[in-house]
Amino acid sequence: MSSVQHTLTVELGNRSYPIYIGSGLLQQADLLRQHITGKQVMVVTNSTIAPLYLQGILNGLQRLGISGLQVDSIVLQDGEQYKHLDTVGLIFDHLLQQRHNRTTTLIALGGGVIGDMTGYAAAAYQRGVNFIQIPTTLLSQVDSSVGGKTGVNHPLGKNMIGAFHQPQCVIIDIQSLQTLPPRELCAGLAEVIKYGLIAEPDFFTWLEQNIDQLRQLAPELISQAIYQSVACKARIVAADELEHGQRALLNFGHTFGHAIETEMGYGHWLHGEAVGAGMAMAADLSWRLGWISHQQVLRIQNLLKAAGLPLWGPSQMYGKAYLTHMQVDKKVTDGTIRLILLQQLGEAIVTSDFSSDLLQQTLDQSLAV
Repeated sequence: MSSVQHTLTVELGNRSYPIYIGSGLLQQADLLRQHITGKQVMVVTNSTIAPLYLQGILNGLQRLGISGLQVDSIVLQDGEQYKHLDTVGLIFDHLLQQRHNRTTTLIALGGGVIGDMTGYAAAAYQRGVNFIQIPTTLLSQVDSSVGGKTGVNHPLGKNMIGAFHQPQCVIIDIQSLQTLPPRELCAGLAEVIKYGLIAEPDFFTWLEQNIDQLRQLAPELISQAIYQSVACKARIVAADELEHGQRALLNFGHTFGHAIETEMGYGHWLHGEAVGAGMAMAADLSWRLGWISHQQVLRIQNLLKAAGLPLWGPSQMYGKAYLTHMQVDKKVTDGTIRLILLQQLGEAIVTSDFSSDLLQQTLDQSLAV
């Protein structure tokens, strides 16, 4: 049975858009009608998602009865290792071959990699066309599909090439999580936990109480977790769309995490796994600065562990490698590394107010575990 359980709005003036959260929404093609403005649609997906959901989306679009609607699709290879400009070029090739004009709408059907690449293609094609996010992984549902960050990786740095380009809407079907491998589900929980750590201490406590059932995909609980996460992100994006201030807090754990992904090779560590380790490392540094207690660090570590996430980076990754990659992070200013750290549970700041010695101690601790 299809039903919208929650609707949120990302408030951005005339570029505001809805986020629909519910069950069976992939079968509810009418949600798409009001967000398709032209006569052309291109569905972008990957080789894992296509056999599961692509034909249903294509059939639903045809059933909308929009006169003269041209519906095309492209199936890309699956994996973070394909999130680069060459793959985006394939999307451009297909759009041009099928003669899509500037009124076309792209639909991103898949996880964060598909969403980021499709959004970037939409931002660049004919200097900007509309797109819709249909995220099918927990991580993309609670994080990357919302907020308009699009882009691709470079061998020297993750997400270093991109643009801000907001979608027309986001459609989150919690039933799609039933086909998600357990490892991917755990990776998504990292971003859920992040919201509790940076802004919602009561939500963090709720996660501690319900983490086992969330891993079992208890429908009401997973829907609530997604809603709480998305509501938090929507508020932050509305206040700081282009990340001049508050929005940077959403990168908690990501500077360490991106260093892990870049060093190990994209796709070897899932993004959420690297972020989980990065959050544990950021918590460790926050404790060394005297900002949070050791008991709070243990609570964070216990929740990450219960969510099936790593607490530290790869055993073979040394401090010099972290620092090399962290120097390429987008938050670096005038050669100074800035990190998101916790002043207390539920309150984060962007800061460079830490000594290199304390940062090195955290990196050394990662090797010692």
